[in-house]
Amino acid sequence: MTIGFNARAYGRPMAPGRRSVLTTFDLKTYEPSPVFETDRLIEAPNWTPDGRDLIFNAGGQLWRIAAKGGAPELIDTEPLADLNNDHVLSPDGRHIYLSSNDGHIYRVGSGGGKPARVTNLHPTPFRHYLHGVSPDGRELAYVGIEGTGDHARHNIFTIPATGGPDRRLTDLDRPSDGPEYSPDGRWLYFNSELASTVAGHAQIFRMRPDGTGIEQLTFDAHVNWFPHISPDGAKVIYLSYPPGTLGHPADRNVMLRLMAADDAAGRDLVAVEGGQGTINVNSWAPDSRRFAYVAYPRDG
Repeated sequence: MTIGFNARAYGRPMAPGRRSVLTTFDLKTYEPSPVFETDRLIEAPNWTPDGRDLIFNAGGQLWRIAAKGGAPELIDTEPLADLNNDHVLSPDGRHIYLSSNDGHIYRVGSGGGKPARVTNLHPTPFRHYLHGVSPDGRELAYVGIEGTGDHARHNIFTIPATGGPDRRLTDLDRPSDGPEYSPDGRWLYFNSELASTVAGHAQIFRMRPDGTGIEQLTFDAHVNWFPHISPDGAKVIYLSYPPGTLGHPADRNVMLRLMAADDAAGRDLVAVEGGQGTINVNSWAPDSRRFAYVAYPRDG
């Protein structure tokens, strides 16, 4: 499980005394299975549509590892080497869509290659953070951060996967994040502070892909982030922080929870030391029985 790994240092540092453990969880056996362990920071696994591999980011780059374990292999995205933990795979597995720390979204072949920029230039400060790709592969959903500092606004947009005009879905002063399409294309699931009276207190919502019909799905005291819908469309896993948490910080005691796609009655699956990086992107296996996450336990 622990294999030499040469990811460079980039981005937020690994907290002293912690390690990264890439793990899969089986909903039939309710058993977690460690896949890979390292003292380097790794984040945000995707499961490939063929079920064979997991893709994660580390050191500003993307890596591929067999879902059964082994040595990670670097996916060439040069000249980009400043990738963050927002990346998704096209439904046919032919492309990976990437968020770069230059604020733009790019497309690259699943085996690597020169990235092509998808997103547009804007006259005012604007950063794109990718989270969803439509079931037909034609559209991307992202969080657009408009402005800077305390006055920045976090709203949800879509854009054609090959590039084109942005379409605004929300126009809110309260932040939203993590937009992800349901497999039937009827909904975008996301987390938002839309209904909160406390800053930083997010719940899970969904809306139509045109921005209409917003519904709140969770109503508890926890701070809930990153809803991910299973390929069969029946289940949603999400990251749940303790009450009073602001945003989605790293290295906290969190819970991965499961709910039906149209029901707010979530239940606990597994307690994890993690948070930021644990499950930022959809990591369901194509069989809808397993999903992947990263835990950051303390040594010893």
